[in-house]
Amino acid sequence: MNDKTDGNSAKPQPKRPLGWLLTSLTIFLILGIASSLIAWIQFSEPTAQREGATRQTAMLVQVQTVKRDTFIPRIAALGKVQAAQEIILSPRIEGNITDISENFMPGGFVDANELLVTIDPSDYNNIVKQRESELQQAQANLDIELGKRDIALKEYELLNQELNDDDKDLVLREPQLTVARASVLSAEAALNQAKLELGRTSIRAPFHAQILSRNVNVGSHVDAGMQMARLIGVDEYWVIVMIPLAKLKQIDIPKNGDTGATVMVRNRTAWPEGVYREGRIRKLIGALDDQTRLARVVVSIDDPLALNTDAPQLIVGTVVQAEVHGRPLENVFRIDRDFLRQDNTVWVKQDGKLDIRSATVVFEDREYAYLSDGLEDGDQLVISSLATIAQDVPLRLEGTQTNNAGDVQ
Repeated sequence: MNDKTDGNSAKPQPKRPLGWLLTSLTIFLILGIASSLIAWIQFSEPTAQREGATRQTAMLVQVQTVKRDTFIPRIAALGKVQAAQEIILSPRIEGNITDISENFMPGGFVDANELLVTIDPSDYNNIVKQRESELQQAQANLDIELGKRDIALKEYELLNQELNDDDKDLVLREPQLTVARASVLSAEAALNQAKLELGRTSIRAPFHAQILSRNVNVGSHVDAGMQMARLIGVDEYWVIVMIPLAKLKQIDIPKNGDTGATVMVRNRTAWPEGVYREGRIRKLIGALDDQTRLARVVVSIDDPLALNTDAPQLIVGTVVQAEVHGRPLENVFRIDRDFLRQDNTVWVKQDGKLDIRSATVVFEDREYAYLSDGLEDGDQLVISSLATIAQDVPLRLEGTQTNNAGDVQ
């Protein structure tokens, strides 16, 4: 018999998974070490910060030092030039024009009482002579009645009779004498009227004037009331200036012969820069303008056509710019209107910070606001625009520096 060998007859035993376990442990160990290392790096790394993120930089501004004083506000307005004296020249009689003055033409200047037009006086001379004759006749009739009265008076005295008043007047021809005297008065009046009409054949300028238009020539027939020419006085023009009602309280309107406020009149479209004419307020017109609903004042300007000076001329109908000098404002601050902020506040640089203050505005003109409260003498008014507007934000002037906390050094 063959013997069974142990090596060939025994079954093989399975191997333990030691290699797999060892690999897993190694992986877990590496991951743990890596996680610990990452956590250590995160907690031990210093924190990076931006320097400008936690520092408030002071804003660069410009300032203006303010002080109380007395100021004269200037109220800007528009006005229209018109003549202070203007007439339509018309004859008071009819007739043919026989002569015209060489100055009687558009643009011509004429003196007061200068002869402008002559109407044919022939008919009126004849009427004067006729009226003189009628007066002489009436005077003669009166003399006759006076003679008759003297005779009647002598006869009455010879009769030596007492009569009542009515009978006595009849005897002494008082009614006839009254008629004769009335005829003389009527003839005198007729003669005076004839002489007036004769004088009206010479038409003269009523004042120092300029001729704007002329509608007649030599040989023209004119009737009473016909428009022959348009004349305006040249000694004075008026400028009717429109003023807001709220501004009137600050303007001197003359009363009882007082002097009104000074007004500077400019025509920027026609005159050089800085050239103006000076006038005075004469009156306040007692009604608002129908279209603008503004008050109107009358400004008087002497020698408007600069006949005696080298000043620029005013032309009737021109719209001009007017600057009215108001009443003085005492003990106030004057600042540019742009520096009066929203809701009537002002910005002041105080102790290196912005101080926003409420202000009391007493008056405003085109350029300035006038304040009674809200500022103090020596305050530094901020005149720059600011990106950030808040109470106590730091400010600095040009040439100053700020530290890391934002304080001005």
